[in-house]
Amino acid sequence: MQGSAKSEAEKAAALREAGRLLFAGSADFFHAADKLAILPPMRGHEIAFAGRSNVGKSSLINALTGRNALARTSHTPGRTQQLNFFDIGGGKLVLVDMPGYGYAAVEKAKVAAWTELIHDYLRGRANLARVYVLIDSRHGIKPNDAEVLDGLDKAAVSYQIVLTKADALKKGEIDARLSATAAAIARRPAAYPEIILTSSRTDDGVADLRASIARLLAERGE
Repeated sequence: MQGSAKSEAEKAAALREAGRLLFAGSADFFHAADKLAILPPMRGHEIAFAGRSNVGKSSLINALTGRNALARTSHTPGRTQQLNFFDIGGGKLVLVDMPGYGYAAVEKAKVAAWTELIHDYLRGRANLARVYVLIDSRHGIKPNDAEVLDGLDKAAVSYQIVLTKADALKKGEIDARLSATAAAIARRPAAYPEIILTSSRTDDGVADLRASIARLLAERGE
């Protein structure tokens, strides 16, 4: 048992180091698309980040990559209105920042256009390895989050839940939120079971997210 535990600990440490190295290299914006026709050619593996407007997606991407302004942050929800593509590690990975969803003040026509773009992207991107769906840990999975998860399940696109803003919760609240989220995705066919708890303000969980991405690439043969 001790040998097995040590082996698992060593594997976890190796993944954390692989994740650190992956995001210690270059991270560069290289393309933006607001319609399917101008998506960049597929190359290597892509991961995408999705979430409600104001869930802290841009802040987490900046924390993940160790860049203060790689993804634009704004106090105005709905600022990201296109798919933004970033090259990570000189071609090792493509990270895609998706438009935020669920912001009521944005015009319905614009929301419909974003929704169509997202659905078309998810259906047609053969090199998309996983979507990381960001959920505000203070609120849990809301109906518009569930709609996105339904779409990912239907499209058979692998996704993983990342809880954001964990620094705003107390320990007991964190445990309750993790349990509730795990129960909510337990029967979803495309959901990866591990839930990652993060805070871009304190950097908690960021190394775990990097390790998760490193493990995904390793499983894909990278």
